[in-house]
Amino acid sequence: MSDYPVKKSDADWRAQLDATQFEVTRRAATERAFTGKYWDHWERGSYACVCCGEPLFASDTKFDAGCGWPSYSAALKAGIVERVIDRTHGMVRVEVRCQNCGAHLGHVFDDGPEPTGERFCINSASIDFKPEVLAPPTTPR
Repeated sequence: MSDYPVKKSDADWRAQLDATQFEVTRRAATERAFTGKYWDHWERGSYACVCCGEPLFASDTKFDAGCGWPSYSAALKAGIVERVIDRTHGMVRVEVRCQNCGAHLGHVFDDGPEPTGERFCINSASIDFKPEVLAPPTTPR
């Protein structure tokens, strides 16, 4: 397990997060498919870690994988998402966590679209959406 820059006690995480967010991010639970608030969300912006606010995914990499969870073809930048082998539930998968605080985000699979070929299958409970801030129109002088 990595030594994450953001560290809090379970009591502090419970005070910050709702029950579902805590179970998903701190206990590696999974929300049911097609129930999270972002599985069918298509606004422009970015998705940040619900625990520490670190930007993780951009809306332009989001795609409909038909799986019921938000899916992205790439992380926002290299190294922001940690990959950990997950051998739970009788499977071998690659878990993804926030590199800043260790929050469980979901899993990554090798069945995504080009150019990466990856599908980051992410729990809505682990992310917050930040809308794209558009510049105000300029008036000619």
